[in-house]
Amino acid sequence: MTVQAPASFPNPYSPTTPAWVRIANWIFFLVIGLGVIAFATYLFRFRQTIALYGPFLLRATITTILISICSMILAVLLGALGAWGKLSGRNIPQAIATVYVEFIRGTPTLVQMLIWGFGVGGLLSQLGFDPRQIAFNVMTLLQSNSLVSPLFNFIFYGIIGLGFNYGAYLTEVFRSGITTIDKGQTEAGLSLGMTGRQTMGRIIIPQGLALIIPPFTNNFITLIQDCALLSVIGVPELQNMTNSFANPITNGDTKLFVYVLGALFYLSLCYPLSLLARYLERRMSQGLA
Repeated sequence: MTVQAPASFPNPYSPTTPAWVRIANWIFFLVIGLGVIAFATYLFRFRQTIALYGPFLLRATITTILISICSMILAVLLGALGAWGKLSGRNIPQAIATVYVEFIRGTPTLVQMLIWGFGVGGLLSQLGFDPRQIAFNVMTLLQSNSLVSPLFNFIFYGIIGLGFNYGAYLTEVFRSGITTIDKGQTEAGLSLGMTGRQTMGRIIIPQGLALIIPPFTNNFITLIQDCALLSVIGVPELQNMTNSFANPITNGDTKLFVYVLGALFYLSLCYPLSLLARYLERRMSQGLA
């Protein structure tokens, strides 16, 4: 059976395809195959290193996932609140939301993590606020205080820092998703006797979600990657654990492989989400067509 190709692209399997195109295709697939074999050989060479550090990096990966989820929940709440402030039409909420967004977007994320971890965290500690002790007391009532990590304070402020950071970006995502909807939709809802709240909840927000979900997924992927910044304040996430294993190693090849192994764990987290984002973009674009 003849394989049909779009008119704008030559079919590499057609008998009329130039010889150099067929040769280039074979070379391309050959290079890809050799690359896969070489990388598999590279992993096999360091199989003992994988067996030694892999389980610990897997646990750190789980910690990274939990931190990312908690941070994104906080970011969604702050983003929704910020979007409400910007769209409220009231001077004070609008000013607060604008200052929040511009400050977060105008300062480096790393600096913000340092401020939360050592600045705000240290200040609140001097005032007697100890998140770990509070969590320990709560979990004691549930007879599960062993689940509270000794590094809970660092994790707590890391989640707060990432949540506040991405809340600013989600503010703009939510705001743009709502304002993109044609004003005629609101007018149509009001003309049917709906209140402003009903129009927003039944007409505007459902349509806005179609525009919000793809960038929301992309922001979540970036948040997972930015969890690596929490290593500077002592959070035991994937990058911190990778550094703690790689730094004492004197052999350059093994040190490099430990970092490659850590990167593969990040890839295992982010690539499925990237595929999900592309799928959602296609589905949403079809729904809006």
